[in-house]
Amino acid sequence: NEIMRRDLMFYGLSSSFSLIFTTPVQGVEEELKMDLMVDDINAYSYSYPTQLPSRKILFKWVESRKPERYSSAAPLSPDARLRIVSERVDFFDNLVISVAIGLPNSVLRSKEKSGWSAKDVADSVLADKSALRVSATQQRDESSVLDTHSSTIEGNPYWNYEYLVRKSPTNLTESNLYRHFIASTAERDGYLYSLSASTLSKQWEKIGPFLAKTAESFRLLPPTESYVPPYRDPWRFW
Repeated sequence: NEIMRRDLMFYGLSSSFSLIFTTPVQGVEEELKMDLMVDDINAYSYSYPTQLPSRKILFKWVESRKPERYSSAAPLSPDARLRIVSERVDFFDNLVISVAIGLPNSVLRSKEKSGWSAKDVADSVLADKSALRVSATQQRDESSVLDTHSSTIEGNPYWNYEYLVRKSPTNLTESNLYRHFIASTAERDGYLYSLSASTLSKQWEKIGPFLAKTAESFRLLPPTESYVPPYRDPWRFW
């Protein structure tokens, strides 16, 4: 992270530049090229895969939602607690990387942050991702958490989790079709900042390791003059 920050200053706070990661695939070391995305409005960054030359994989990302302030972002839940502040998609490979900001649920608010578990954080975020008002039982039927763990980076806790979501409950011909997600969440100013990266479950074995690197790279950054905290001007839509 310190290297990234130094590079950002060197390149004049550029919004993105290429990075190279070494990725073991089937016992062979391959160079995975990644670009760095920096959102100054919400003060976070992450890296996303762009190319794996040895396997001739070229990702075709489109920025479907440019970074925007929380007050004007698209809501994911009926009560508008969780909102997407940026998103990019690869339509060809059916990939989505999105960053959402939202308030923690009552379970988290009743505890000190040091006592939050990754499973509790995942449950809070996933409950607010439903497009409809659903019960806890319905939410468990719609999504399934596979793995959770937490880590501390530069003194800040990050809660990481992997989960499945049924892609289309109304599509009876493909009832076993799921989206496979990997996510990372951090807290600042009383809000949860969550990055999620996903693809279809049938592609996870091939694409999942690359999306995992994206989730691992998610970082909250020191706010600059461009930073707009989620609680500022909640009435403002521009």
